[in-house]
Amino acid sequence: MGAQWKAKHKDLAANAKGRLFGKLAKDIMIAARHGADPGANSRLRLVIEQARKVSMPKDTLDRAIKKGAGLTGDTVHFEHAMYEGFAPHRVPVMVECLTDNLNRAASEMRVLFRKGQLGTSGTVSWDFAHVGLIEAESATSGADAELAAIEAGAQDFEAADEEGVTVFITDHADLDVVSRALPAQGFNVVSAKLGYKPKNPVSAGSLNAEQLEEVEAFLAALDANEDVQNVFAGLAA
Repeated sequence: MGAQWKAKHKDLAANAKGRLFGKLAKDIMIAARHGADPGANSRLRLVIEQARKVSMPKDTLDRAIKKGAGLTGDTVHFEHAMYEGFAPHRVPVMVECLTDNLNRAASEMRVLFRKGQLGTSGTVSWDFAHVGLIEAESATSGADAELAAIEAGAQDFEAADEEGVTVFITDHADLDVVSRALPAQGFNVVSAKLGYKPKNPVSAGSLNAEQLEEVEAFLAALDANEDVQNVFAGLAA
């Protein structure tokens, strides 16, 4: 399933596309707090590249940058919160939220986790590594992911999925350096962000079809919440 859980075929739904733009706009506004110039703000540059890859409208992109940088006169106030616990069948989950109302987010997480188990800080975070996650597509037929990982300075990589996306895993401090180096190794970066990689994921093969469906429905409900930015699940294909 990869380090960051993704809904199957979610790109086919228009409302899912809208949620993606909303999440990216938050990331852009947070990054733009440190300056509106992507040339001098590596975090902003990476998010802008990701937004362009998914065809975010230019007006939406520009508005998010200006709003985050304080150039519109509006006050942007998002707080970061992490929630952790278990999906059904003891699948460990970490949920990253950006919210303008911590009380609302906490209340909604309690409701969403009723079908699983909401834990406290440290419940499952010990079983995840804080890393850089770079999704990239092969730009040439001869691109070698293992060689690219070595040459670009990544710690590891996950083989390309059915959509042809390879995940390169970096030390959290090397995210920008590696993402800049990958194009020279034959890979186009689709997204680059800090995240959490499970150390001991539950094998999807250990669950029956009904159990796996319950886990995926739980993760999808988390992902659909307006305050949730990323869902990291300890589930392996």
